[in-house]
Amino acid sequence: MMMKQVRQAASVVALGLSLFVSAPSVSVAQETVTVFAAASMKNALDAASAAWTEKGGAKTSISYAASSALAKQIEAGAPADVFISADLAWMDYLTERKLIDEASRTNLLGNRIVLVGAKDAPVVEIKPGFNLAGLLAGGKLAMGAPDSVPAGKYGKAALEALGVWSSVETSVAGAENVRAALLLVSRGEAPYGIVYQTDAIADPEVSVVGTFPADSHPPVIYPVALLAESDNPQAADYLAFLKSEEARPFFEAEGFEVLR
Repeated sequence: MMMKQVRQAASVVALGLSLFVSAPSVSVAQETVTVFAAASMKNALDAASAAWTEKGGAKTSISYAASSALAKQIEAGAPADVFISADLAWMDYLTERKLIDEASRTNLLGNRIVLVGAKDAPVVEIKPGFNLAGLLAGGKLAMGAPDSVPAGKYGKAALEALGVWSSVETSVAGAENVRAALLLVSRGEAPYGIVYQTDAIADPEVSVVGTFPADSHPPVIYPVALLAESDNPQAADYLAFLKSEEARPFFEAEGFEVLR
């Protein structure tokens, strides 16, 4: 009888240990770093994040969209650990609402905006008063929504500075993010588009026909920060990796300028 009770007790303990081992751990679940990042960062950030995980870092879950859309989602309470914006304005927006950890904020990357066309499109001299409307020939100019999407805002600023915005304003096809604008040109649905040079590199179906003068628009800067509400212990390590020399090649390979 005694031996039977001992065996039963041992079975209960073993079952309990089995359940304990197989049950998902809350701490493990929290180790996944949730990142909200500008759509133009996809290729470079996917590569950098994969390298981070491969070297022993946590897994990452990355949502790509226009910085404006991501900032609004964060404001509405969407859970995230890290935010990377394609401009300073949307990071400032969250800073003003005390939604980021200001001590962690840094300017990570730089970029350029370019005019893209089909693979065989001729080179365009982008200068004050250049005939962009004539180039469009009644077609659409693809770009991010000029009043909210960073790439669209940079593009509009450049066209205004060059004195051609009024001639093409009604021809603009404002996309929800810069990658969507790139796709319109890649598919031949728009003859020209304004995107980041990093996006142009990522799509073999388009060619860069001209680069906008750096002084025609605000500097294209990508700030990064931890979210104020994040309690993920892995998030700070992930951010440190993005700022490290190890991550630099992944960004430079896609045409970004690493800011230090």
